[in-house]
Amino acid sequence: MNAPFAGHMIIEGAEAESKLAALAPELRNGAIVPYLGPELAELAGAAAPTTPEALAQFFSTKVALPKRAKGNAWASAQHIESMKHRSTVTALMNEAFAPKVEPTPLHRSLAALKLPMIVDSWYDSAMRDALAGRDDWGEAQGITRAGIGEDRWYRFYDASGAEVAKTEAEAWTTLLYKPHGGVAPAKNYLISDADYVEVLTEIDIQTPIPDIVKNRRTERSFLFIGCRFHDQMLRTYARQITKRSTTTHFAIVTAERLTKNELKFLTVQGIIPLAIPLSRASEILIG
Repeated sequence: MNAPFAGHMIIEGAEAESKLAALAPELRNGAIVPYLGPELAELAGAAAPTTPEALAQFFSTKVALPKRAKGNAWASAQHIESMKHRSTVTALMNEAFAPKVEPTPLHRSLAALKLPMIVDSWYDSAMRDALAGRDDWGEAQGITRAGIGEDRWYRFYDASGAEVAKTEAEAWTTLLYKPHGGVAPAKNYLISDADYVEVLTEIDIQTPIPDIVKNRRTERSFLFIGCRFHDQMLRTYARQITKRSTTTHFAIVTAERLTKNELKFLTVQGIIPLAIPLSRASEILIG
């Protein structure tokens, strides 16, 4: 049964599962780009934070935060950076994501498919670890520009974790794109409000997005897995990363958790919500 919400139709039940099953071959042949969110790590029983709210809670156990920053990971990181130092933020992020997130069966399945591109929007290394058995892939990571003294928005790393020139990326069978950075291989993090100021100023003209990402999204749809869009920054990134791709995308959602802003975003961006438990959706996609 389908449920209307704010003028948008959420596909539910058997119809949602049937639709996802029909999309699975397109995912496997590279016509759909998987866009992974933090909640996928929950399937692995991760000890590391698996939501921005959980990360904000972690920060609050380490540093006294003002009321305005509590519950918001980016504001919490900004407060810590302002009151202490950027190195403190980095050290806390390293600590938060030190517990290894084991790749789920879906991570491993995606790694075996040799897809043109996988987007991973969280800081853990599960997708990188799932790809570790291959040598024909590499990674592009967003980086903070705070204090680096360079006019750079991202860095490239090969399968071994060594930093490489962007020219090497074109030869990779699979590109792993981590727009917010990650704990591995080099502990790059976009996390504080200050990190995002310049990025969000430039992202509408696509400057912070690598050319290879722009090329590999062309004529492809996106499937959002384990993602939420309840924060403006998350919506902005999803909108800009999918820009100039196809006009129809899909998202695995929990219908009762969706906010009005999320549904509006899905509607405007042409993202069809499929209400399927994440564990069940993973089973369908693995086949």
